[in-house]
Amino acid sequence: MKNRLLAKGVALLVMLGLLMLGLGLVHDVVRDRIRNRDNAVQGVVASLAGRQTLMGPVLVQNCTETTGIEKGSKTEWTTRQFQRMLLPDQLRHEATARMEERSRGLHQVSTYAMQDSISASFTHAAQYLEKPSIEATANQAVRCGALRVALSLTDPRGIRSATIEAGGKSLDVGPGTSLERYSQGLQAELAPALLKKDEPLELKIALELVGTEKLAFVPLGSHSQVQLSADWPHPSFGGSFLPNRREVSDKGFNASWNLSALASSARQAFTDQQPLCQPGRRDMEEYAATAHAPSSGPCLESLDTDFVDPINAYSLSDRATKYGLLFVVLTFVAVGLFEVLKQLRVHPIQYLLVGSALCSFFLLLISLSEHMGFASAYGIAASACVLLLAYYASHILGSLQRGLPFAAGIASLYGLLYVLLQLEQSALIVGSIALFAVLALIMVCTRHVDWYAFGRQDGDRGDADAGTRPTVGALQP
Repeated sequence: MKNRLLAKGVALLVMLGLLMLGLGLVHDVVRDRIRNRDNAVQGVVASLAGRQTLMGPVLVQNCTETTGIEKGSKTEWTTRQFQRMLLPDQLRHEATARMEERSRGLHQVSTYAMQDSISASFTHAAQYLEKPSIEATANQAVRCGALRVALSLTDPRGIRSATIEAGGKSLDVGPGTSLERYSQGLQAELAPALLKKDEPLELKIALELVGTEKLAFVPLGSHSQVQLSADWPHPSFGGSFLPNRREVSDKGFNASWNLSALASSARQAFTDQQPLCQPGRRDMEEYAATAHAPSSGPCLESLDTDFVDPINAYSLSDRATKYGLLFVVLTFVAVGLFEVLKQLRVHPIQYLLVGSALCSFFLLLISLSEHMGFASAYGIAASACVLLLAYYASHILGSLQRGLPFAAGIASLYGLLYVLLQLEQSALIVGSIALFAVLALIMVCTRHVDWYAFGRQDGDRGDADAGTRPTVGALQP
């Protein structure tokens, strides 16, 4: 008798190991589909635009210093090029983003089209009417080019339109920035007549920009304000600073940042030419076409917003497969309870088949969710597995009256799993309470079971039934 119980326990452990292997293979399939989805995102990025980070506007002026050094009867001339830059005192972004779904194969990728109204004020812009103060010598000359407005982006392919006004006059906008470190973006030349002493230079920029999944702003102003609204119900705010105010609803969100240069190192980091990175990248990875080799230093501080859906079919399927082992164990426990309470005999192979049906649910889920909504895919996959298990359990447990409660329990597990997958913040506590409730139910159902007597009866029943009747598992449909 003891050998029989030990052999069955070992057999069930082997079956459980095989099912764990199957669940691992299913999880590999899910991860592979997620990689395919990431490739689809990269395909959209390659054809449209990637994550966008906006920096500026700033004023920049290219200067050349020529110095002659007399050596005997000859004069050697050396040339040094440098840039004069001025950061805004007041910087304000008023941006509105409209989300657009782009398809690449079976996959949907979240992109956005943003309308940004930028206003910037430069108090000391008139100083650029004068040459830089450099110690004069007999053979020295400094020449400076035109003063330019520069706005840097991580992916200028996303620019759809841009206008720049200074002092109420429209400027001619061109590509590039004239900034050595941050060369991607747009620029415009400022006429000297627009710079007036004792008056700040007021700039207004209207920018239409598209990008993928993430958006960020660099707070370069002495006082920076950013207001962002979008028709996206699942924003994730990150970067160096969270919004001072945010409102999130099913129709979208509205967020605003109000930041002083006293709290941010962005201005100093810009002067030190730290890299401008894509949203979500805090170091090592600069934007694609920087004029210098990638830096290992930290990125410029930014205000990040992530538009990626936290609850999509692939992330939900990935989370669901992580519950697979728990599903199998609870199902084995349920079948074992029927064995104990109803004095039945279920073969380990039958345990394996029941567990295999549970594993097939996760494969059905990921494959169906690529062709329909996740809720529909979940309902079809769960219904198919519940019906199959109801039919099979009615035979291995000896009657329909026993198979239906078993199937109802499986259906309850699927319902609980769906609820857990929809919960973003409280999944752990709900799952913990549900698991505790299942444990309590098992303890209540087995409170009168004499496990020692069960072992003896199982051995006696096995000997007596060996030549008189077949096992329940051998019943014909």
